Amino acid sequence: MDLPSPASRPDLLVVAGEHSGDAHAARMVRQAKAKNPGLAVCALGGDELKDAGAELLFDLTEHSVVGLFEVLKNYGFFKELFEATIAWIKEHRPRAVCFIDYPGFNLRLAKRLCDEKLAVKGGGEIKLLYYISPQIWAWKTGRRFKMAKLLDSLAVIFPFEVSCYSDTDLPVNFVGHPFVEEDHALPLTYDPDAPILLLPGSRQTPVKRILPVMLEGLRAFRKIDSKRKVIIVYPSDPIRESEAAILSQYPDLQDCVSLETLANGQRVSAVLTSSGTMSLEVALAGVPGAIVYRANPLTYMIGRRVVKIDYLGIANILLDRPAWPEFIQGAASPDALADQLQQCINGKSRIAASTKDAAALKTILGEAADMQPADWLLSELEA
Repeated sequence: MDLPSPASRPDLLVVAGEHSGDAHAARMVRQAKAKNPGLAVCALGGDELKDAGAELLFDLTEHSVVGLFEVLKNYGFFKELFEATIAWIKEHRPRAVCFIDYPGFNLRLAKRLCDEKLAVKGGGEIKLLYYISPQIWAWKTGRRFKMAKLLDSLAVIFPFEVSCYSDTDLPVNFVGHPFVEEDHALPLTYDPDAPILLLPGSRQTPVKRILPVMLEGLRAFRKIDSKRKVIIVYPSDPIRESEAAILSQYPDLQDCVSLETLANGQRVSAVLTSSGTMSLEVALAGVPGAIVYRANPLTYMIGRRVVKIDYLGIANILLDRPAWPEFIQGAASPDALADQLQQCINGKSRIAASTKDAAALKTILGEAADMQPADWLLSELEA
């Protein structure tokens, strides 16, 4: 595998392996280029970074995987991409590399760059920056020491994350959460008469595990309310193809379900969502719903041993209670999900609580930032 040569020597290489990271990085790059139009940015990312003005070297978002066994199945591909990325950096020498979350790949890349003396903390040829911290407060807390040895600077999006690194010498800046910034339009709006929304995720393996569970719950709900329309969201064409294949196995649901991209301001009455980034947008929009999660059984068993938090959804973690109930593995039964949908649509107290909890989340995330992500990035490039 060879990555394409850039049009000119890049100032920055961005590495974003997931759709959410691609979107957050794109916002940062777009704002940075508005302040410095000559900034040359290349990326391993997705369409959002490309649209923001980065030269896309490889669409990494289409290969996002989660879970031990899913990673092992794709080991050959990731090893080849890893070596190609190292070779590209050696040849084209960007002034900095900015990693966007995605720690399994990104921290290995940072270590290799340091091992080969391409980067040296505090004075190397290539600066190593990290935007959006791995969730060290949930698991693998020891990563913070590795990060402190490798990175020049870290920008975090949750205010409590700054203190997570207080016992290291890593410079950490809180740059605000993108979802509560003035220029971010929440994609959902609550409407009691609108369709139900299913958000099974942006990665192939979770979608294939979670969407059938959601559809079984929908099938059970249809015995209670057969008129409510349903939208299944897809973030990319490959995910749409997977969702369509799964939906084809439910002919009795064809008349009420449509596959759509998510438009800003989408009106919805209730949501079943995976535990990813979109679950936080659901919560911030005040839409009542529930989180559905199903993983490889062995992956889940291992995860339970190492994860040190009580909830999967970031909104529940921030509120420290299951404001958006979580149905994990076998708990995500058709009847349980049908009951949740009924409560979300007909339960006045549930609807009111979602509105109140959304306001609480905005207060938590709205804490004054040290600086904006673009200002952090430019200051590091200019230092």
